[in-house]
Amino acid sequence: MLDVHRLRLLRELDRRGTIAAVAQALAYTPSAVSQQLAALEREAGVALLERSGRRVVLTAAGADLARRADDVLALLEQAAAAVAAGRDGLTGRLRVGAFPSAMRTMLPRALVTLGREHPGLELTVSELDPSAVPDALRSGTLDIGLTQEYDYLPARPDPALDQELLLAETIYLAVPVSDAHPSSGVEPASAVPNGRGGDDARQLAQFRGASWIAGTPGTLCYRMTIRACEAAGFTPRVRHHADDFGTVLALVAGGQGVALVPKLGTDGAPGDVALLPLAARRSSYMACRRGSRQQPAIGACAGALRAAAAAHPVTAGSVSAS
Repeated sequence: MLDVHRLRLLRELDRRGTIAAVAQALAYTPSAVSQQLAALEREAGVALLERSGRRVVLTAAGADLARRADDVLALLEQAAAAVAAGRDGLTGRLRVGAFPSAMRTMLPRALVTLGREHPGLELTVSELDPSAVPDALRSGTLDIGLTQEYDYLPARPDPALDQELLLAETIYLAVPVSDAHPSSGVEPASAVPNGRGGDDARQLAQFRGASWIAGTPGTLCYRMTIRACEAAGFTPRVRHHADDFGTVLALVAGGQGVALVPKLGTDGAPGDVALLPLAARRSSYMACRRGSRQQPAIGACAGALRAAAAAHPVTAGSVSAS
């Protein structure tokens, strides 16, 4: 009988490519991962790994088993969900992960609903970058989480996860009001057609010489800023790094640069910041491990998140924040 935990490690090796990457993602030592994979080979009775220089690669049998792992793990999640459905009331721990702007806007409403309707649930919330959510779900440290993709950074489907679109937001170019005034040489948002691609590039290119404010390198927001500017024909000169959009907008208001900010991040924007709408969108999804959607607690959380997202306005706002 194949050990499910070891099967999960094989799947992660297939996804990440190196034992070191698997160990780092799942908080193991590389030697522990190697030992577990060697034990899986003994269980399978066939070589699953082979050396290629200094790397370990999957054999044909290993690759086939790794591909089947997602289906096996999904069936186990479905079985756990069926057992949980037979219990009276919702109890136990539910681990939720969300990005900062959702933590400040949508998530409180959802948590209040869950706490009122299901007081037996022990809710645990973690704030983390959306790029870290898939790993946390696959490793089992989260039960449900919010992920994202930008028009400039489309995400590849993850066969280990179920995802559902929650909302799609306008992305704004946040600039000091003085830079959005006709006398500055930059067209105000009302004068810029809001079409896809070329119009976004034209608007962004007007600020190719500006200082930019972006997230911490490696985060999704940082990569989106770089990619959007590159699509407009230039590499932004990033002067400040900040992950909280309130801080970003305060820096913009202080004349420290310009930034890209999605709608959820514009709540409470200073009045001396102009928000120039772009055609590009940020899409937010709720995600869980494949097969776990029928877990009663996850289903209740998903319903609360849908209601919170539906109640939050995400349409394009006015030219300047108030």
